[in-house]
Formats: sequence, C-alpha cells, structure tokens
Amino acid sequence: MNRIEVLAPEGVPEVRPGADLVDLVLPLVELVDGDVLVVTSKVVSKAEGRVVGGTRDEALPGETVRVVARRGGTTIVRNRLGLTMAAAGIDNSNVPAGSVALLPLDPDASARGIRAGVRARTGRNVAVVVTDTAGRAWREGQTDIAIGAAGLVVAQEYAGRTDAHGNELAVTLPAVADEIAGAADLAQGKLAGRPFAVVRGRADLVLPPGQDGPGAAALVRSEGGDLFGYGAREAVVRALRGDPADRAPFGAPAEEAELAAAVRDVLGLVASRSARDGGSLVVTVPRGLVRPLQALAFAHGWEDVATDSPSDVRLRPVRP
Repeated sequence: MNRIEVLAPEGVPEVRPGADLVDLVLPLVELVDGDVLVVTSKVVSKAEGRVVGGTRDEALPGETVRVVARRGGTTIVRNRLGLTMAAAGIDNSNVPAGSVALLPLDPDASARGIRAGVRARTGRNVAVVVTDTAGRAWREGQTDIAIGAAGLVVAQEYAGRTDAHGNELAVTLPAVADEIAGAADLAQGKLAGRPFAVVRGRADLVLPPGQDGPGAAALVRSEGGDLFGYGAREAVVRALRGDPADRAPFGAPAEEAELAAAVRDVLGLVASRSARDGGSLVVTVPRGLVRPLQALAFAHGWEDVATDSPSDVRLRPVRP
C-alpha cells in the first residue's frame, strides 16, 4: 500500500525581510530524509524583500515580458520567469495595505538555498518546492504549482514504457512537482497562516545530497513551444498586424501542407509549389485578399517574398 502524508505546521510568525526561513520551519516540524519541504512563494518573497509599495497595475510592466491576453480587468502575461500567469503572479493578499508581493527573483535558487540550509543544520536530505497559485487553460479555478524546486525529480518520464496491456506510452510526463504543490496546498489553506508543508512518502523523487536537479524552470515551455502563445483574440490581432517581433509565440513554421490547407479553407485560393524555389508556395491572389493571406502566412510562421508577377504572392518559411 502506498501512503502519502502532508503536514502543515501552525505557529509561523509574520515573515519580515531578511528572515531565515529554515530557522522558522525547523522548530515546527521534524524533517526526515526523503521529505519534500513545500514553501509558498509569498513567504519567500517577504523574506527576500520582494514586497513593494504600489498597486498590481503599477508593478505589472516591470514583471512582464509580453502580454498574452486581456479579458476585462484581467491581464494574462508571460512574466520574466517564463510563467504565464494573471498579473505576472503579483499578489496583494496577506501583505500590508498599499503594497504588493512580487514573485522571487529566482525561485529555483531560493529552493536550493533552503535545501542547503536544512542539510547544514539537520543533516537531513530533503527536497524543496516553492509554490504559487495559478489558473489553468480549459479549467475553472486555480491550483498551486511549483515555481521553484531543488533536489527533486520535477517530472517523471514515462515515454517508451509499456502499460499492463503492452501498450507503449508516448507522451506521458507527470509534472510531479506541481502535483506535490497542489497536495501541499490542501493542508496549508489560503488564509490559515501555514506557509510551510511537508509531503512525506515520495522519497523516490528526492535526489541525493549535492544534486539539486534542473529545478522548476524545467517545467516552463520555451517561447514558441506553447500551443497557446496568445489568447484567441490577441492571436488574430497579432497576425493581422504582422510585426516580426510577435512571431516567436506562434511557434516553428508549419508544414507546407498545413498552410496550403488554411489558404484553401479560409480564402478559397490554391497554394502551389514554386517552380523557382521548391521550398516556397505561390498563390495567385485578388488584390483585396493580399492582406488576409499575409496574416495567414504570419500565423503559420511563413512570410511573403518578392515575385515577378504583381498578382502572385510567394510564401516561404521564416528562417531563424
């Protein structure tokens, strides 16, 4: 029988800038080898002096790499950590009025520091996860995720293994660091003042002393690797605008057949292989459809290049 325990100790005082989080947690819970110590990003931010005066709107530009989507008063952005979150993860709860908490500058480094501190003071080999709350595409509500980790296998690779029926698994990759974060939040609660939790029973995921692993940054998709780099409305606007700086979130260039099908389905036009350049497509376009064709090409990672005929548009994949 497999058993997992989650412990969330009471009695944590208000965390001030410069606080030693290891000193705060050790008197509250006895850690053992193989434990996963879970720490909310809020207390990490407080200890690291990341609580600043002002509002979320005022702090948002400095934490934003690019805007993904806006809906009413909600702005979803890709933040400087590569995370896609509402308001870049800036939070105004559980902080003094008139101030906000920014996410830690480097949550993986914060996790490594806590892990090393526990090891130095107790001799115990524990993993550390730093968590924050995030929404999910396709789902209502929020759950906690790992934004920092040290000493932990953050994702288990099942691709290539076979199940009990002999079926080979292709893309199964449980994000166990996120699962641990969600489990810890069940015990911590949002308003109970329990920023630490210990998840016990998955020592198999804890790395040996001296091995911190890739951290939670390994769970962040690279720019252009996400199928939803922009919101639905924003993707249309960006494609029509056609600014080369907006290309990356659309991902790698689509296959020739995919673009040709889109041209046919949306515009009713035929894209044929160029006789001059086998790596490009040529479309004979009525004057009023040139701009929509360019937008379609942009969204698929292609661009138009000069042709000898004013009625033809030649398209080719964008080169790195």
